[in-house]
Amino acid sequence: MDNWVKATGNVLHGAQYFPDIAPLTGPGDGLAHMFSSSLSGGSDDMQLMYLMAITAATHSIHLSSAYFVPDKLTINAIVEARKRGVQVRVITPGKRIDTHTVREASRACWGDLLEAGVEMHEYQPTMFHCKLMVVDEWLVSVGSTNFDPRSFRLNDEANLNIYDRAFARRQTEIVAEDLKRSRRITLDEWRRRPLMEKALERVAALLDPEL
Repeated sequence: MDNWVKATGNVLHGAQYFPDIAPLTGPGDGLAHMFSSSLSGGSDDMQLMYLMAITAATHSIHLSSAYFVPDKLTINAIVEARKRGVQVRVITPGKRIDTHTVREASRACWGDLLEAGVEMHEYQPTMFHCKLMVVDEWLVSVGSTNFDPRSFRLNDEANLNIYDRAFARRQTEIVAEDLKRSRRITLDEWRRRPLMEKALERVAALLDPEL
């Protein structure tokens, strides 16, 4: 709605856009709120939300991201979480991806994460376009936000944050199923990647702010 108003000057209203929805099983008791950010209003809010969630984690962080290119600040927050004993699992796309430059830039920044014990997994069967974070099996954040500088500082993004243990446990189960279809990249394997791949990663990493 916000983008539509900005683009057209027209406010969407009425049953055509907001029809009555019959309750299926009645309202639940989970808490949720929409969280948004944009260049014109709160451009750093989304990254701050992610950083606060990561910093508050005490047990586990599950991240599924189509474009995973964390900056130094975010990498440091994840590494500090590992030092506190927090399990961190990340699923990113494998070779089946629509933007190979993003994959190369992503892999270039895995060193500190892998050294800290972060589990890095590449999804194998198809293109992977999830944008999900589950913290301590309590907070679930899902929406349009990728884990990269462009989403954090430039794009108009919106996430739904849900605070519900049953819902979070279900999302964790889905993450576990995705992990079965993914290949874990170890620190040793990452260090032994071909020189040409390392060179491409270095070039792609220069584009991080634009990705």
